[in-house]
Amino acid sequence: MPDNNVNEEPQPDPAGSTTMFRRFVADNNEPEVAPKRPVTPYVLAAVGALVAIGLIVAVVVMWS
Repeated sequence: MPDNNVNEEPQPDPAGSTTMFRRFVADNNEPEVAPKRPVTPYVLAAVGALVAIGLIVAVVVMWS
């Protein structure tokens, strides 16, 4: 059985030059996006403040 790959030339890289792509990825100096701060603590703080104000108002109205 003959070996078909012995006389064939190496196939070119179908995606272009892998070395050039790796160099591009290594040299890509784009800054990373800062992680987004969660909104949940602010929402909980606002709800807590509203509940506290509501309780104070309810106590003042009951004792007046």
